[in-house]
Formats: sequence, C-alpha cells, structure tokens
Amino acid sequence: MDILILGGAGQVGTELQHYAWPEGVRVHAPDRQSLDITDEAALVAALDARAYAAVINPAAYTAVDRAESEVAAAWRLNALAPAILAAETAKRNVPLVHVSTDYVFDGTGDGCYAPDAPMNPQSVYGASKAAGEMAVCTGNRRHAIVRTAWVVSPHRGNFVKTMLRLAGERDKLTIVDDQHGCPTSAADLAGALATIALRLAGDEAAPTGSFHYVNEGATTWCGFARAIVAGSAARGGRSIPVEGIPTSAYPTPARRPANSRLSTRSLSDAFCIAPRPWEAALDDILDRLVGPVRSH
Repeated sequence: MDILILGGAGQVGTELQHYAWPEGVRVHAPDRQSLDITDEAALVAALDARAYAAVINPAAYTAVDRAESEVAAAWRLNALAPAILAAETAKRNVPLVHVSTDYVFDGTGDGCYAPDAPMNPQSVYGASKAAGEMAVCTGNRRHAIVRTAWVVSPHRGNFVKTMLRLAGERDKLTIVDDQHGCPTSAADLAGALATIALRLAGDEAAPTGSFHYVNEGATTWCGFARAIVAGSAARGGRSIPVEGIPTSAYPTPARRPANSRLSTRSLSDAFCIAPRPWEAALDDILDRLVGPVRSH
C-alpha cells in the first residue's frame, strides 16, 4: 500500500514519516522543492506515478502575518492547490485527508468549536484555508478534513522552540494571555491522520467530512509558555518569569482568534481516537529538545 504525504518537510509531514506504519505500507513524502503542489502538471504526474491508496495533505502556507501582504501566494497554496488535489484524487477514487486550521473560525465563541460550527475567518490565512476546505468538500466525496491548532514539535520553527530560545536569551518573557487554545503535538496529529487515512483506504464506507484533532485540555499562550519554561527548568534549563499581556499590547498584521478551542468528540466517535493531554505531549517534545527531567 502506497500513501502520498504532501509537505513532507514540515512539522506534520516529518512526523508522518516517523510514524510506525503497518507492515507493507510505503509512504512517499516529497518536500516543496521536490513537488510544488500549486503546479497542476507536477501534481498530476506525481499522482500518476503509482496507485496511491490515500493522500494526506498537511502542506500549507502558514506564515499568518505575511499572508496579509502575500495574498495570492497564500491562496495558491491553501485554496487552489487543494482544489486541484481534490479533483485529481477524485478522478482516481483516492481518499484525501486534508489538514486545516482553527483560523477558519472567528474565535469569538465560547467553549469548544464543533466541526459543524459556521466558518467566519478574520484573516487572509483563515480565509484561504476555509476556501481550501470548501474545495476539498466539493471536489472529492471521499475526504476527511482535520482541523488542528497550535502545532508544535522538535522540528522546524514553532512556539516551543521559540520559547526555549528566548528563555535562554532573556531575563523575562511577556506573552499574550487572552487567547485560548489547545496545544497540539505534531507527532500525535500525525498518528491521527495516519489512522484516518488507513481507514479511508481500506473501507469505502468509512466516515467522511470535517473533524478536529488537538491534544486534550486548553490554555493560553502565556500558560503554554510558562509550562515550556518550567519544563525546561526541570531539565536543567533557565527558570525565568513569564508575564501575561493582553493581545492589544502585541499588535500583529493578522487578527488572531481569541478562542481557538476545538472539540474532538466527533473524531473520537468516528475513528476511536482519544487525544492525550497537551502537557504529556509537551513533556515528550522537551525530552527531545532539552533532555530528560533531572532528579534531585
């Protein structure tokens, strides 16, 4: 069984390659240099190269603030490419697992967003990802859209690695404390995507539609930063204070959702996937980046 993973060099693409796939499953994970998924001819050639059992697409334009000025680039990768991908996989009757984002919501609601909550993006990035979702929904009936948020890992640039670097350079951190969300391990997300892809590949009647995957529990960016610094300190890193500030004190080109919490209930019901707490996932990442917790 061959599975195509797009965006193979990203956080999720890297973890999908590290995933313990069942025997007989071969994954093909080209990076952006090897396969530009906005190039229709290149994408068609890649899909024609072998009979794929499923395609997983975590590739995306994720520079949220830069997207406000690079509108066409964001829409090409986040909306046009999924439209082409959905059409071409549908022609081949290949299921498509597509990764999306909390930014498709406006972030003004209370509680956790369910997958069927109305989309109302407030940024170019969010709008382009919402358009990509619509393209996948209408382009390939055998699809699973998996929205996620606050993805971190030992790879590439992400919030955990940034906080560890800043904690080594500064005597105090000031972090936004009024945006709420669910930190998500790229490795845990990769496991969920693999489970869904294998199910879709093996069962024409498998559940389709939109789902959410985040690690269990929620915090703020400041709360997340405090957990990162404390976890690093327990492993021998510097312990510094982390001060909370309002979003208004840290203006950015793109508007951030105040509430990014996502409900994973429908994913658990459909695929028997139970996310673990984000704190446990963070511990695994810190073990990789900093080292094991030091005993006293």
